[in-house]
Amino acid sequence: MPEAHAPTVQQLFDLSGRTALVTGASGHLGSAMAAALAEAGCRVIVASRKIETAHVAAEALGGTLHGKHLAVAFDQMDETSIGRGFADAMEQSGGGIDILVNNAHEPLAADWRTVTGDQFTRHLANATGYFLLARLVRDAAVARHAPASIILLGSMYGEVGSYPDTYEGICSASPAAYQALKGSIIQLTRHLAVYWAGDRVRVNCLSPGPFPSARANPEMVTRLKSKSPMGRMGEPHELKGAIVFLASDASSYMTGQNLVIDGGWTAW
Repeated sequence: MPEAHAPTVQQLFDLSGRTALVTGASGHLGSAMAAALAEAGCRVIVASRKIETAHVAAEALGGTLHGKHLAVAFDQMDETSIGRGFADAMEQSGGGIDILVNNAHEPLAADWRTVTGDQFTRHLANATGYFLLARLVRDAAVARHAPASIILLGSMYGEVGSYPDTYEGICSASPAAYQALKGSIIQLTRHLAVYWAGDRVRVNCLSPGPFPSARANPEMVTRLKSKSPMGRMGEPHELKGAIVFLASDASSYMTGQNLVIDGGWTAW
C-alpha cells in the first residue's frame, strides 16, 4: 500500500521557501549548481572573493526569485573573512540559511615534483574553510530549531589516483595535495554527518569526475576521454540534478554519503 500522505516527487524536489549559500558560485561548476537551486525555487546567496563578481552572478540567476538572489564576499582561506561573509549572508537572508554548497576552491598548479611544504599545507586549508563554514551553518540552524542540508564538493580524485600519462608532457600532474584534499573532504563529510544527524543537519558530498572548462588543454581533454567509459567529458548542467537532490527533501534519509558523477570513471 502507498504511504499515507507521502509527498509527491514534485514536492520532494521543490526548494521554494528555502535559502542556499553557494560558495564559488560564479565558477565553471558553481554557476551551474547555483542556477539549479534557483530553478528549483530556492533563494540563492552567491559567495565569491569579490563582491562585484558575486553581484553579477546573483543577477544572472533565474527561477521564481529572479532579481531577488543575494551576494556576499569572503575568502574561504581566511577564517576572519569567512566569519564576516557569513554574518553578512545571515543579515541579508534574515537569518535563515537552509542549504550550504561548499564549492569554492583555491587551486594549486604544483605537482609532487615541485610542490613546497607551505604550498601543500595551504592547499589543505581549503578543507579547513569547508569545515568552518559548515559549522557556522549548522550552529545557526540549530539555534533556530531548523533542519539544514550541507553539501561539500569532493572529486573522483578523492577516491582514485590519476593516470600519469593523462598529464605527461602537457601540464603538471594532478597535484598530490589535491588528491589529499579531496580525500579528506570525503572523510570530513562522514565525520560531520554522524555528529550532526541528531541536529537534523545532513552532510553529504558531491564528487564530480572530469568536467574540464573551455580553457583546458585540448590534448589533455582527449586523453581524459580515453579513460572514461562514456568516452566524453561531463557538462556542468549534468550536476544540476544531483545538487538539487542532495539539497532537497528528495534525499531526506541520506547523510554521510559521497555521490560520484563521473561518467563511470571510478567504475573501471
